[in-house]
Amino acid sequence: MNHWISALAELQTRGEACVLVTIIEEKGSTPRNAGSKMVVSASGLYDTIGGGHLEFKAMHIAREMLASGRQDTHLERFSLGASLGQCCGGATVLLFEPMGQPQAQIAVFGAGHVGRALVPLLASLPVRVRWIDSREQEFPALIPAGVSRIVSEEPVDEVDNLPAGSYCIVMTHNHQLDLELTAAILKRNDFTWFGLIGSKTKRAKFEHRLRDRGFEPAVVQRMRCPMGIGEVKGKLPIEIAVSIAGEIIATYNAAFGSGASSAPSVAQLLPMSRRSQAVQ
Repeated sequence: MNHWISALAELQTRGEACVLVTIIEEKGSTPRNAGSKMVVSASGLYDTIGGGHLEFKAMHIAREMLASGRQDTHLERFSLGASLGQCCGGATVLLFEPMGQPQAQIAVFGAGHVGRALVPLLASLPVRVRWIDSREQEFPALIPAGVSRIVSEEPVDEVDNLPAGSYCIVMTHNHQLDLELTAAILKRNDFTWFGLIGSKTKRAKFEHRLRDRGFEPAVVQRMRCPMGIGEVKGKLPIEIAVSIAGEIIATYNAAFGSGASSAPSVAQLLPMSRRSQAVQ
């Protein structure tokens, strides 16, 4: 994925935000000509605008934009002299364009009754879903678009693969597995939202076991159990699923709702209750 066009397409498919950096003006001696582009994501750099300190500075600016959620297009002028550690002697103007509106990344651990009711609801939202279970036969034949089915003998290992800021939902068929997943998620402690299916009794048991493992109370308090919105009553899988989805929607709207992006798409550039819940 070295070429900027391929990088944009692949990042958009993954739902990963990035910044397109373009040289729009050159004066004097510059490392690359006007029109040269590179793509910067939170963890990757694709193509080049000439390397050196200019490229490093541009990458830093782009990643600050990504970290802050900044969505406005803007210009930056650079003199390619000693202050920038360059010896070209010319000047260049760079255009920074945020590409791809940030999307919530959701991990659903468990393909039981509630999971099968919940995932289609989540898939109809502007989110990316990882659906994880060790039991391949529990997944439906048709997986909704935008959902990655992950069959793993060790679901806990998948926690390490989640993007920072993920929404994590734990609802497996096994309480011990729920506990191990909870411990792994809380150990990372870089999630946006984490919900565990179960009752207040289950929460109290887990809090005791997590405390014995050395987890700080403030970290454990980030766990939502019971999860979901109280206004949605009932214990049917679809009722629980709607409750959980409602809380997730409220949470990600607070994060993404006020900053809708007007940045162009790749196509334009190319000629997730405080109540008892039934355990599955």
